[in-house]
Amino acid sequence: MTKSIRVMNRNMSMGRGWKLGLGALALAALSGCSGGDDDSADKGTTQNGDKAQASLTIGSTNFPEQLILANIYADVLRSDGVNVSTRLNLGSREVVFPALTNGEIDLLPEYSGALMTYLDQDEAHVDARNNEDVMTALRSVLPDGIEALGASPAEDRDALVVTSETAEKYGLETFSDLAPVSGELTLGGPPETRTRDVGIPGLKRVYNIEFDGFRSLDAGGPLTRGALSNGDIDVARMFSSQGAIAENNWVALKDDKDLEPAQNIVPIARTEALNDEMRDSLNRVSKTLTTEDLQDMNHRVEIDKADPAQVASQWVEEHMDSDQKTAN
Repeated sequence: MTKSIRVMNRNMSMGRGWKLGLGALALAALSGCSGGDDDSADKGTTQNGDKAQASLTIGSTNFPEQLILANIYADVLRSDGVNVSTRLNLGSREVVFPALTNGEIDLLPEYSGALMTYLDQDEAHVDARNNEDVMTALRSVLPDGIEALGASPAEDRDALVVTSETAEKYGLETFSDLAPVSGELTLGGPPETRTRDVGIPGLKRVYNIEFDGFRSLDAGGPLTRGALSNGDIDVARMFSSQGAIAENNWVALKDDKDLEPAQNIVPIARTEALNDEMRDSLNRVSKTLTTEDLQDMNHRVEIDKADPAQVASQWVEEHMDSDQKTAN
């Protein structure tokens, strides 16, 4: 589980104030960075509540798992007759969440603990760690007009990953093991690692980890994976569900002091853009999706170079269509 969108902050979070400046950034990014269809349509439903007339726009952050999840939501809602457009690969949470509150998008896949800490400016819910407590806390800090649907058992956490050689050399199994040797090591990951509490600030505060240096790369993408493989960095900030970890026999270190809360996948939406049938469909996705599904789909996209939209479509066909037939 930057699992980019990746709650102003403690954990997977950066900064504390999605203010007018970030809203403007979101507007600029949406005008120039959209990775999906940009066809616009009226939001909501018709006056008589006909679901077939409903429409909404789904957004995502900028790493493969987000593209997969957004396409799953889109496919399921389209099969229900909803007019869906997508605006994908927009950037980090600091861009995409303000776009949701501004009404530029209506729905996005999120990570429960990361969004909670991004929004919890006063750290009132610092002790929320399990899924139930995190979801309760998240719903208490969501802006008016924004809702969290059902959380999935599927989870994607931030991970500090090292090669098997580095793990053996320094005896690394946990984050705590990094503390005495971190001054000899270079960390690499997305730029927000510098400021999000789950990144460098939290590692210093909770574990007294201080790396020799930090390289700004991407969110578990080819830059980060390549740098770890080549020895340009010693520790990579990746996501626990990434197929590249097992594929390369890398070691994901254990967060043994619970710096990060639960990071369950959860759809976040503008309330006025949804109807009850959409909520039912999205909650059915959450109930069906597993961590193993995420790992398998991420492996197919990252390692096998499959198209995220096709991977999402196949998952929907195999899981949701059969589930619907059973329900009927």
